[in-house]
Amino acid sequence: MRFDSFGNSGRNDGSHTRRFLRLERAAFNVRANKPREEIQMSLTQKLINDGGAVVDEMLAGIAAAHPDHACLLENAPRALVAKNGPRKGKVALIVGGGSGHEPTFLGYVGKGLADACAVGNVFASPPPQPVVDAAIAVNGDAGVLFLYGNYAGDVMNFDMAAELLEMEGIAARTVLTTDDIASAPRDQREKRRGVAGNVFIFKAAGAAADLMMPIDEVERIARHANDRTYTIGVALSSCSLPQTRRPNFDLPAGEMEIGMGIHGEPGIRRGPLRSANEVADEIMDAILAEMDAPAGARVAVLVNSLGSTPLMELYILNKRVAERLAEAGLTVHKTLVGPYCTSLEMAGASITVMHLDDELQRLIDHPCDCVMFRQG
Repeated sequence: MRFDSFGNSGRNDGSHTRRFLRLERAAFNVRANKPREEIQMSLTQKLINDGGAVVDEMLAGIAAAHPDHACLLENAPRALVAKNGPRKGKVALIVGGGSGHEPTFLGYVGKGLADACAVGNVFASPPPQPVVDAAIAVNGDAGVLFLYGNYAGDVMNFDMAAELLEMEGIAARTVLTTDDIASAPRDQREKRRGVAGNVFIFKAAGAAADLMMPIDEVERIARHANDRTYTIGVALSSCSLPQTRRPNFDLPAGEMEIGMGIHGEPGIRRGPLRSANEVADEIMDAILAEMDAPAGARVAVLVNSLGSTPLMELYILNKRVAERLAEAGLTVHKTLVGPYCTSLEMAGASITVMHLDDELQRLIDHPCDCVMFRQG
């Protein structure tokens, strides 16, 4: 049985709340008819205090750990703002989305990347007000660009925020990330989801803004980066929401799902778990076919953990990714390996390839100093 994610993975019309309540009632009924020991075994173990307070407690911990990089606004605790970076005459880059994907989104707040982040509940879009608060706090009178993944709840709430900002005399533009090539066919790219490729797309747009480029250029670069970024993931196990501590979808032991989204959205194929090389080959076959880069082209690579998959396994995947790119005559300019866009404790990984040109290469190499990502 698959449970829909809350907010980001579908409609944001209150139906996710009703689903959550039904799940809670079902969980209560199960608990009432099970021995105590069996109940404890069926719940996942998490180092939390209160499932309903995880986001705010996490944000307080981040503010305490990174006071030189970011702060929470006094009257807007779901808006994380860079200490350095925002300045007069600079395009303000605002990212955001649901919690549970750390270091995406809030980890990329800092000089050279995002000026602010609006933070939602776990797997749920931030409401409009934190987006507005973040934009006002970092507005440099050079324009505001919203950059976030293509999910219905996010689109609705960021669009509402743009309307509220317009009433304040601040114009905001939007670029949606759509790098997940498994989520829709090539001729329907506008329907695709934004996943781990956000890292490279945010990086390019953030560098352009840090270089004081005008809003038209920052927006163009964000779209250009998105158009040249390709991602597919593979899930090996479910994750569990802090509120329920139960798996949010079912993936039996010994199986994997290619193309699953970062909220548990259905992938394109489920089957027996295969070797790292076989998984990498299946993903790279799809990415290389769509990217269609000529021999001699340069790429940037991200081999990303979805949460619990360790670095050992990621580097094994990367070994095969590097071999496939070399066989295709492509030059790897930069490789990132680690947890850059997660799904709580989900086991699995994703592979992202950005097809570089001179402009994108300069931008992803540009220095940045963020809460959870530093370069140069």
